[in-house]
Amino acid sequence: MNILKYILIMFALMAGLQTVEAQTDRQHIRNGNKLYREQNFAKAETEYRKALGRNSRNPQAMYNLGCALMQQQKDSAAIVQFEQAGKSEKARIRKAMAYHNIGVICQKHRLYSEAIEAYKESLRNNPTDHETRYNLALCKHLAKNQPKNNEDKNKQKDKGNNKDKKKKQKDKQGQDQDPNKNKPEQPKEQMSKDNAEQLLNYAIQEEKATQQRMKQQQQQPQRRRLQKNW
Repeated sequence: MNILKYILIMFALMAGLQTVEAQTDRQHIRNGNKLYREQNFAKAETEYRKALGRNSRNPQAMYNLGCALMQQQKDSAAIVQFEQAGKSEKARIRKAMAYHNIGVICQKHRLYSEAIEAYKESLRNNPTDHETRYNLALCKHLAKNQPKNNEDKNKQKDKGNNKDKKKKQKDKQGQDQDPNKNKPEQPKEQMSKDNAEQLLNYAIQEEKATQQRMKQQQQQPQRRRLQKNW
């Protein structure tokens, strides 16, 4: 009887230790969430990392860590965590949130091709998210115009180099040169305004189309939205 009682006590202690161990990562996540709401992102990051130290497969800790890193402008590290969360998470809505945030980061850095793929993956898991669909349409539009803009910039650089060469040649000949003639600022400013107007018109048209598809939407959605931590 004494031996049996001892064995039962040992099993109870082992079960209790396993329960404490299983709850530890969740406790760190709760601590991290509290710090995150207080905008103490560095300490929140520490708590989420502790949670992953207890359970490296916890997608909630991965996702929340990505959010904390993103708030600290550690975008590359944030993408790694969001990717891991997206692969590990079973719930489709949460998986969509992870890929949505990857798209937001890539869009921020003008990596439109990567942002498009991330938004597509997000929509595969949550097809009803109109904000992700809106961001996807906008990135497609920006990606389409990106090569042309780069080409224009290269042409402007070439023109600037040619003008510099001509200026140097004239300077060697002792001719006076007006410094205002070689300033490209005004054409660049005008081009920037035109592009901004085009993008604004596109955004307005795209928003109207979105409102028609989503009848319940009454206000214009934000182009970039960071999903909250879990």
